[in-house]
Amino acid sequence: MAWKVSGKVGSVDPGEWTGFLDKGVSIEGTLEVQGTFRFDAKMKGTLISAESLILGESTDFEGQIQGNHVTVGGRVRGAIHAKGKVEIQAKGIVNGEIHTPCLVIESGGMFDGRCHMTSGAEEAQPLTIPLRAATEAR
Repeated sequence: MAWKVSGKVGSVDPGEWTGFLDKGVSIEGTLEVQGTFRFDAKMKGTLISAESLILGESTDFEGQIQGNHVTVGGRVRGAIHAKGKVEIQAKGIVNGEIHTPCLVIESGGMFDGRCHMTSGAEEAQPLTIPLRAATEAR
């Protein structure tokens, strides 16, 4: 199942807030948004934005993220593809792969995985990563 925020491509000013998903929301599938989008929900699937994605402290995400500027304040398991920058905040946790030309990890932020430093011009390619259940990892 896929959702798309209504509006024509290019109809949103860069940096304009277009929406958010708050705590208590759970999604499985693909979510494609325009503009700056805040995400504090639980999701398994793919999250896509040509602009900024802000994953707050309540985020529990498993899958692939594609964006320009991705800020992680919660938990992400999977792959992040950012054309601009990935920021892992003090309470952010990323397990998986990051593809970006710029990675910033604040003190207290955690990253366990592989980082691929790319040029900003490289096209992000979808990546499938087999994930183990938390009980298998121990």
